[in-house]
Amino acid sequence: MIGRGWLVLAGAAALATGGAAQQTQAPVRTDTLGATNYGFAGPMTAPRAAPSFGDEFGRRIDNARWRRDVSQNRKGWPNNELQYYAGPDRANARVEHGALVIEAKAEALRDEADWGGQSYSSAKLVTQKPLGYGFYEVRAKLPCGRGMWPAIWLLPMDGSRWPDGGEIDIMEMVGWNPDVIHATVHSAAYNHRLGTQRGAETPVPGACTAFHRYQLDWTPQAITIGVDGRVYMRVKNDRPGGAAAWPFTRPYSLILNLAVGGDWGGKKGVDDAALPQRMEVDYVRYWRR
Repeated sequence: MIGRGWLVLAGAAALATGGAAQQTQAPVRTDTLGATNYGFAGPMTAPRAAPSFGDEFGRRIDNARWRRDVSQNRKGWPNNELQYYAGPDRANARVEHGALVIEAKAEALRDEADWGGQSYSSAKLVTQKPLGYGFYEVRAKLPCGRGMWPAIWLLPMDGSRWPDGGEIDIMEMVGWNPDVIHATVHSAAYNHRLGTQRGAETPVPGACTAFHRYQLDWTPQAITIGVDGRVYMRVKNDRPGGAAAWPFTRPYSLILNLAVGGDWGGKKGVDDAALPQRMEVDYVRYWRR
């Protein structure tokens, strides 16, 4: 999920090659914002200690932990997305039966002061405090309607330009290709605008009918992403280029959102008849390193 509409600064790098025996290298797919060039297989285990940060979503959204991002409603969101992200006065983000619900609806919220002409509403939650190196686990059930684009991802909130500050996509799925999960990392030298993004994809049968654990292990040496205790992507800090190749050295905020349409999610249109659609999050857990 690309977080900024800013221009990429000059400079590109060759696509990464090589890696461990379990690593697979394949050409980047330029018809998608994801990639299939950093596949990796192995186990992935969450720490047993109590999390440093988390939310089990007991009764209501905790405003001390989360804020709603509505910053680009009036001008429109990047990637040609079609949604208006609602604030706390709307129920697009709420807690039901011990789970966070982020719901997309076919509705035009013309009475909202920052409405930008959108025909859909949804919600985007961002952690109030930045996190950083550590292990992340988000247990979620995804929407699969055509045109849906759910994401669990991280961005720096220090004013860095995209993609200079980096982006880590723990989980993305597009509703026209359900049950296929994508993990991707972006930086100034490796991003989808240059066709050099690094990532992988994996089938997750039942992603839209059952909860699954989407996991990230982020260290200074590597970014490892998996689902349900199995790694399927690993990107190592082994490319030349300094911060252009590896900007993942600062705290990032965790983001949960459900976009509608857009360059990738809306590639095959939006099925209005399938709305409303929801992403449900059972819990968010983070263990600091």
